[in-house]
Amino acid sequence: MSLLDVRGLTVTYAGGAQAVRGVDLRLDAGRKLGIAGESGCGKSTLALALLRLLPAGTRTGGEILLDGEDVLAMKWGRVRAVRWAGASIVFQGAMHSLNPVRRVGDQIAEPILLHRRATPAGARKRTGELLEHVGLPAARASAYPHELSGGQRQRVMIAMALACDPRLIIADEPTTALDVMIQAQILRLIERLVADQDVGLIMISHDLAVLAGTCDRLAVMYAGRVVEEGPARQVYEAARHPYAEALSAAFPRIGDPASRFAPRGLPGDPPDPSALPSGCAFHPRCPVARDSCATDDQPLRAAGPQRWAACVRVADDEREARAAAGTAAPHGEPDSPEEARRTTP
Repeated sequence: MSLLDVRGLTVTYAGGAQAVRGVDLRLDAGRKLGIAGESGCGKSTLALALLRLLPAGTRTGGEILLDGEDVLAMKWGRVRAVRWAGASIVFQGAMHSLNPVRRVGDQIAEPILLHRRATPAGARKRTGELLEHVGLPAARASAYPHELSGGQRQRVMIAMALACDPRLIIADEPTTALDVMIQAQILRLIERLVADQDVGLIMISHDLAVLAGTCDRLAVMYAGRVVEEGPARQVYEAARHPYAEALSAAFPRIGDPASRFAPRGLPGDPPDPSALPSGCAFHPRCPVARDSCATDDQPLRAAGPQRWAACVRVADDEREARAAAGTAAPHGEPDSPEEARRTTP
């Protein structure tokens, strides 16, 4: 059984905006899944939906199976128990996520007191251990957030996320607003914690290079949908969907001087989730769109071993592969993530 199995997840806000549309994801313990995309593509909404942290009036559908238990079907008391102890989240912008008038040690100790029913002395001891675990002296528990650097505050957020030994950690833009050296330290810390504690990690970012260097698998979202998913390095270096390809090309690469001066971008902006275009939502910005893209949406299709992309070009490759191999799926792979889930023990 997978640690996390998301099936057909939909999220619609009160005003009618379709922020997440039929997302399927799967994550095993000890593995790292990256989710990439521009602002407004549904990444953070997906993260909040996993722990039912969305605002009142939001409609959700599908299933979010955490250790086989559907988070969306849980009663409120069970949801509270699952948060922190089953899964926890590291929000982007640690300065805005920490209470500025409380000492950081008290904030780390709060979930320990609530969920572990520890004594105040036990919670203080655990807080000191957690701070040292993330590379901070235990004495920093007495500091206020404004007395810490950006990297130190992010370490505090990670310590807080680990407070109740969760099975799943969701990191939403964990290196935002940090300089490159501190980003590298935080990413190394997260990788070490995942390996040492055998937890599952979902890391959300707009930076494919960071995700490709940190995660095992990568899912690229656009307009609330996953448009490509596969091994992280393969998606980053040889994307099959034009949007994933453009995201990858937008960042200069070490060893490629030409990429520093001529990074490729995309015209226009992501669509309004309350007024999505017909057909493939990416077609108004797509450099290789066809007439059919304006009317026919594309499902995720097999694009290699354990890899899928939602593009008409992949559909063409699939037809050619099927013609050459009878009715077999290309590369001998399942046709979709849903079929892969059904056929994997």
